Amino acid sequence: SLLTFWNVAATAQLTVEAVPPNAVEGQDALLPAHSEGQKFYGYIWYKGSQVHESHLIIRHIIRSNITVTGPAYTGRETVYPNGSLLLQNLTLNDSGVYTLQKVDEVLQSQNVVVKLSVYPLLPKPSIRSNNSDPVEGEDSVALTCEPKSEGTTYHWRVNGQNLPEDARLQLSTDNTTLILLSVTRNDTGPYQCETWNPVSANRSDSVSLNVLYGPDTPTISPSEFYFQAGTNLNLSCQAASNPPSQYSWFINGIPQSSSSALLIPNITTNDSGSYSCFVNNSVTGLNRTAVKNITILEPVTQPSIQTINSTVAEDDSVTLTCLSEGHAAVSIRWLFNNEELRLTDRMKLTRNNSVLTIDPVWRADAGLYQCEVSNPVSSRKSGLFRLVVLWQVTGITSQSTNCQPPTTVRAPLRTISARWMRLLILP
Repeated sequence: SLLTFWNVAATAQLTVEAVPPNAVEGQDALLPAHSEGQKFYGYIWYKGSQVHESHLIIRHIIRSNITVTGPAYTGRETVYPNGSLLLQNLTLNDSGVYTLQKVDEVLQSQNVVVKLSVYPLLPKPSIRSNNSDPVEGEDSVALTCEPKSEGTTYHWRVNGQNLPEDARLQLSTDNTTLILLSVTRNDTGPYQCETWNPVSANRSDSVSLNVLYGPDTPTISPSEFYFQAGTNLNLSCQAASNPPSQYSWFINGIPQSSSSALLIPNITTNDSGSYSCFVNNSVTGLNRTAVKNITILEPVTQPSIQTINSTVAEDDSVTLTCLSEGHAAVSIRWLFNNEELRLTDRMKLTRNNSVLTIDPVWRADAGLYQCEVSNPVSSRKSGLFRLVVLWQVTGITSQSTNCQPPTTVRAPLRTISARWMRLLILP
């Protein structure tokens, strides 16, 4: 099939080409000669660029059809009547320069040089590692792409991508070896090496590193520090580690379970204390500890509001006290008509918010009051406390609960027998 490349040139100049210019080892290549319009006495092929008897491949005299082989002849060369040379079953040693010398009938010679490159079909490469189980921050790893062959280009990929720009990643001069300095857990891979030459390309199987690391500082879940008495305490401890670490729990320094989870049913206030999770990686020799101080609290009891008088006159003062029996509440807040109370400059709270003083009282202060006590695990609201405010309107005393606007009242003079008369405005 290579003879189809014998296209005759449109010039009398002697030319030679290589078909294909990049040939595959074990296959054939043709060096076709073109010399239209010229008559030759004979032609000579040499291996190399020097016309010397020691480099002679084959000599052919056209008229006598005599062919003589030389020192460079291997038995795989065939010469054709037009001077073309066929090389069969190519080897890598066949790569190089070939010189064709043609001699005309007056014994004038003409030389032309052609280059042929022979490459092997590349096998599937493999990756060899000098350390498949490196320790994070301590070890370096060298990955070598094999086999190594001349004329081959090597390329590395990690996680399916080209190598990132990283000072810790270094390549040998021929790219056959990738060095990872001071490996981290992010260097696991996978890695692949690719090889190619002008006639073939191939890619290795993926190789991953088993980077040993940890444990990191453990995390205790849930994140809360307060828990309600009478419930079950479920704690878990997690720490990134390869291989997985061993876990141990301690309560106030006393050993507990040897797993990542800790369960204490029906906890009481006596279970408050320091909870420690100890994590150990026997391969890396590292260990870490996390400590959580846990407080067990009883739920708060329902509070109540106490005062001297639930009915006050406008411009007087009133003091409301929020009482919670049993365990002291961590925080107290006040509500007015089912919304959080907005303090005005007439209102004052004690430091712990348990006592609310309104001085002076305005009719707008009439309404429904509640106090809410809470600790980190529970909250309770008091019952509704209604504050009634009285004020004087043209000889009539009106009462407001602030549940609806006060109504203007017109009464016959004969019905007003005292300076103050209470008129109840029902909600």
